[in-house]
Amino acid sequence: MNKITRRQAMGTTAGALAALGIAGATAHAAATDSRAAATPSGTVDEVYQGRRIRITPASGGHHGGHHGGGHSDLPTVRIDGRELHVMRNADGTWISVVNHYETFADPLSLARAAVRELQGAALAPFSPMGGTA
Repeated sequence: MNKITRRQAMGTTAGALAALGIAGATAHAAATDSRAAATPSGTVDEVYQGRRIRITPASGGHHGGHHGGGHSDLPTVRIDGRELHVMRNADGTWISVVNHYETFADPLSLARAAVRELQGAALAPFSPMGGTA
C-alpha cells in the first residue's frame, strides 16, 4: 500500500501554488501591457503615490522648440504641474531626465518611475539653453 508522506504532500502543494502564482502574474502583466499600449494616444490624468501625473498628446511645437525640430510628436508629461522632459528612443522605448539610463515602454510607465525616483522631491524646471524655465 502506497501512502503519501508529509514531505510529498508539501512538495505537491508548493508546486501547485507556484504554478498558480506564475499564471496570475502572467495574466496581470498581459492586462497591464494592453492598457499601457493605449496610453500614448490619449490624455492621462492620475495621482500616483500622492503626485499628480498629467500626460497630454503632442500638439506640435511644445517643449519650447529645444529639440531643433522634427520632435513635435512627443507628448507633454507633467508631474505636479512641472514638465518632465521625455525622449523617445529609436526602438520605441522612452527615457527621461530623471531615469536617463532606464528605458520604459510608454510615457505613463516612465512618469511613474520618475515619481518613485524623486521620492517626494520636486521636479526641477527644465531649461535646455541654461536660461530660466
